[in-house]
Amino acid sequence: MRFRLPTVRSKLTALVATTVVMMVATLPVLSWLLHKQLIDEVDDRVEEAEKSFEQELKDDLDDLTLAARVIAADSDTRRFILARDSQRADDLAEVFLSVYPDIDVLIATADGDVLAQVGCKRAIGKVREVPAFAAALTGSSFRGLTDHGCEAGADAPPAYSIALPVKDGSGIAGVVVVCLPIDTAHLANASKKLGLELALLGRPKVPREGTPATARPILDRTVHFPVADVAHLGLRSTLVPSGDRTFAMTRFEPPELAMEGGGLAVVAAMDVSDIQRLVRQHLFFALCVLGLATLISVAFGTRLAHIMSGALKRVNDALKKLEVQEYAHIQGVETGDEIEDLANGFNLMVDGLKERDKLRTTFGKYMTASVMDHLMSGKVQLGGETLTVSILFSDIRSFTTISENMDAQALVGLLNEYFTEMVGIVMSEDGVVDKYIGDAIMAVFGAPVSKQDDAIRAVRAAVKMRSALVHLNERLAPRGLGPLRTGIGVHTGEVVAGNIGSERRMEYTVIGDAVNLASRLESNTKDLAVGVLISEDTWELVKGHITARPVKEITVKGRARPVMTYEVLGIEGEPPIVEG
Repeated sequence: MRFRLPTVRSKLTALVATTVVMMVATLPVLSWLLHKQLIDEVDDRVEEAEKSFEQELKDDLDDLTLAARVIAADSDTRRFILARDSQRADDLAEVFLSVYPDIDVLIATADGDVLAQVGCKRAIGKVREVPAFAAALTGSSFRGLTDHGCEAGADAPPAYSIALPVKDGSGIAGVVVVCLPIDTAHLANASKKLGLELALLGRPKVPREGTPATARPILDRTVHFPVADVAHLGLRSTLVPSGDRTFAMTRFEPPELAMEGGGLAVVAAMDVSDIQRLVRQHLFFALCVLGLATLISVAFGTRLAHIMSGALKRVNDALKKLEVQEYAHIQGVETGDEIEDLANGFNLMVDGLKERDKLRTTFGKYMTASVMDHLMSGKVQLGGETLTVSILFSDIRSFTTISENMDAQALVGLLNEYFTEMVGIVMSEDGVVDKYIGDAIMAVFGAPVSKQDDAIRAVRAAVKMRSALVHLNERLAPRGLGPLRTGIGVHTGEVVAGNIGSERRMEYTVIGDAVNLASRLESNTKDLAVGVLISEDTWELVKGHITARPVKEITVKGRARPVMTYEVLGIEGEPPIVEG
């Protein structure tokens, strides 16, 4: 059993279904694209915030550096340290605090004791307790992040600190430490400028078994920073739900907050609830549009599948009829597309095949198969070609008198019987019956396919026609019909042979002076009392093959010179013509 492919309707339905599936499949892709666009926009925003945060921090550190250098280089600072004047040292530090209110200032003696402090809630007691600051007692300076800055206590915020030695002529007079706490106030100030909620993450904890090495504690955060697990955050934005709000959170690590053993990190949180709601609205709208498009597509596709399937079925039915040579038109195909063009083209093809079969049937009655195949091949074009042919005209004498004494049906029957005999002879000699002119026959030998013996075959056909007429008269006599008398003229010359007419309606024929002369030869047979009369041009081509006698020169209208004529007596080597 041969596997049968699905019908066109099934294929079209499957195509529509595939389109629907593809449309539905685009929803997750569309959702992903919208989500990605949201994340990309947040990343861009956070990237700008990171740059702004780092620039703000850099500006603060520049101010911190300037303050530390000015205090350390001030001669009053050195003098107050040497005099251990705590009050005046405090007053001096207060001056800088009025300019830079966010900083903490420590002034310590050469032995590390804190002489003065401003800005600190609880200042460290001795500078040497902080290894980074203790280096300044030996003449080195320090600049960088410290765990607690200028304040004492485990709960003190980390700070960016600068420790500079205060020198006199004999050595180190003391130390100036200036700190910028990275605390709630600092984060709130940055948050206000950036429009983001911020949190400060501590250094990574020492990993324990089952604990990720990147886990960081939250050291501080702004008031509205969402409480969430931030240990898993990376350097790309992540959507984190917090109650009825959604935040896009990203971690970044400013280089200014780096320190040995791992620096601090900042988490920026942006409220994207409204944006996400808008994205969901757009997604819902897209879903509605896709749903509507799907319904329209299914309805249109189903209708189209029905129309196309029906049209193709009618085409297929017509093709099956054509296989058994039943020429049927395809009806009712009005799709307005290539299928309708196909149906119209098929109908035209059917008309052409019908006409071709009609022509083949008709031509088969007038000419041989080889001549018919030449004509049907389309090689003969409108306008024709010049050929040398032999033209035969045969006419029944006194046919008007015969027709007056017979009824129409009997007359037609007689003509058909006569034409059947004569046309069969013409075709047996590869001639073409060009036309019937009443009771006359015009036959052509050499068109559309020329042969070397065209003239011989034309004369031989004329002789056979005379003999066949004798036998026909013998059959007519018992029926009370008088004998038929005919005259035949044959001439050989150049003609224009081809399809004469228009592209829609053509007739294959020959025209020219040679045709007129052949007709005049036939009409002169009665006056000259001969059966078959040929021209001198034909005689020159057939002498040696026939027996003939010269008759006389005749004058043909349109020709300057008279034409010599010959009566054909028979074929060389065969019995002479017997007149009935």
